[in-house]
Amino acid sequence: MKLASYNIQYGIGLDGGYDLNRIAESLAGADIIGLQEVTRGLSRNGSVDMVAALKELFPHYFSSFAAPCDVLLGIDEVDGRPVERRLQFGNMVLSRWPILAVRHLLLPRSRTFNKLNLQRGAVEAVVDTPDGPLRFYSVHLDHVSPDERIEQIRFLKSRALDYVNEGGALTGAEEFGFTDPPLPENFVMMGDFNMTPESPEYLEMVGRGDSYYQRSLRANQMVDACAHLGLVTQDSYTWVKSPGDGTQKMHLDHCFINPQLAARVQSARVDHQARGSDHFPVWLELA
Repeated sequence: MKLASYNIQYGIGLDGGYDLNRIAESLAGADIIGLQEVTRGLSRNGSVDMVAALKELFPHYFSSFAAPCDVLLGIDEVDGRPVERRLQFGNMVLSRWPILAVRHLLLPRSRTFNKLNLQRGAVEAVVDTPDGPLRFYSVHLDHVSPDERIEQIRFLKSRALDYVNEGGALTGAEEFGFTDPPLPENFVMMGDFNMTPESPEYLEMVGRGDSYYQRSLRANQMVDACAHLGLVTQDSYTWVKSPGDGTQKMHLDHCFINPQLAARVQSARVDHQARGSDHFPVWLELA
């Protein structure tokens, strides 16, 4: 099973051009995909409906899109009727297999006065994989404040680690005439976390390592799949300063799993050949 996450920066690549086709090509072969910075009505990419365009590029995939930031930009009159122009900014999940249940999670945020701060979110999708139901999260955290990211991580961990007790999207469905969707314990959480390895917010996610034993698998902490394979180094990066001059690089995109999945991790990688965004796709393969 191959999973990938990609912050696609509104479809604008390292060359400054908009091209969803090259983004789709770089994700070819992925079974489950998490996307961030998917937009509708954004002037920077010609106000294109990226959700519709991505569905056209992945016609055999199931999908869910959530726009935690959704604001009115203006109203036009077309054939005597008001038509809204809205900016939508959010995350998307594409899956080769059916999506059984979805929650659109709004992350904690606080008002800013001198920097952009969008309402951030995560799409939580229960996917009906051939190996059984699996939870998959497409996440995008705040890009300015480490304190806000810590609050967002605490919220996400509560939702992910206490998922079964919370009951996911729905329980007691017999009242509506159908059976409850499954409540899988295993999950993969991928996306743009806007944090670097071993930063305070990263430690909030995975816990601190012991000076002798390093990090052990614990029920109350998540596992960084790339770090688990020894792939997080001082030279690893998932973002470069746009438009691609390469002078600034940071490791901001991550793949976290629950400890029970660690034994199934086969490989992980960052695709530095992709040029469709200022970020690079992160890939995970599970046995």
